[in-house]
Amino acid sequence: MPVPLRLIFAGSPAAAVPSLEALIAGPHDVVAVVTREDSPQGRKRVLTPTPVAELAEREGIPVIRANRLGPVTEQLTALDADLGVIVAYGGLIREPLLHAPRHGWINLHFSLLPKWRGAAPVQRAIMAADTTTGTAVFQLVEELDAGPVFAVDEVPITPLQTAGNVLEALALSGARQLATVVDDIASGRAQATEQSGEPSAAPKLRLEDGRIDWNRPAELVSAHIRGVTPEPGAFTEIGGDRLKVLEIAPARDAVRFAPGELASVDSAVLAGTATDPIELVRIQPAGKKPMRAADWWRGRPVDAEAVAS
Repeated sequence: MPVPLRLIFAGSPAAAVPSLEALIAGPHDVVAVVTREDSPQGRKRVLTPTPVAELAEREGIPVIRANRLGPVTEQLTALDADLGVIVAYGGLIREPLLHAPRHGWINLHFSLLPKWRGAAPVQRAIMAADTTTGTAVFQLVEELDAGPVFAVDEVPITPLQTAGNVLEALALSGARQLATVVDDIASGRAQATEQSGEPSAAPKLRLEDGRIDWNRPAELVSAHIRGVTPEPGAFTEIGGDRLKVLEIAPARDAVRFAPGELASVDSAVLAGTATDPIELVRIQPAGKKPMRAADWWRGRPVDAEAVAS
């Protein structure tokens, strides 16, 4: 059994919850959780704690709410932690906090480092039509996502997976990987290797990154839509109105038509690309609830515009 470590955990979204659960279930002592401040959610803008904060409070773990770690450096240093663990916290760790725990900080990152360093590694990997992704547990250094790596786990990206699907799966497998690395650090077995290869950047996505370019080949249009699903969300415009594209599928044996042109073929709503069309399965018109694309198409006026841009 490894010697129990005093851990600080920093994380915010649902993707970080399995990692915190794994650490709580292990032999180590999570002495505090750092997470982002409560934020307004829903139409009524109700202040809501992060998923990580909700779990920590249920487990009776002290929660420190902070959107930046600088102002809480003294508070965290006073915890006398052995190791800091960060998973999708949403903020940088700088000196002197970086080396305040005895073993520094480790990070579970959702990519195969050094590929896709940054805030949106899963989304960027799918948008780039990568066929593989994975997780990496590495030692934090001052440069973004550049520290030596303790463990890597590679997984395939299937043609229909969205960023949400992939991130959910990686959050579970990565949690097990992270817990193993923490145990290895506690027992003195952990060994990290410097990153090698050409880094690529995965900056945070903006709302406008969800706009669909129908002039690209079908496989890249599909990759883009899946990469921005569910956040920030794929969209196009028809007659000046925004249409969210929630779910797509390959259009098999369909004739080609102009990029952005919409048509109903055998009850399926198809959208043209630079190559083959793709099927719109679920959409959300402006001001309406999500619906099946076929139902939306049947309810449109006969003379309504049928070109997306």
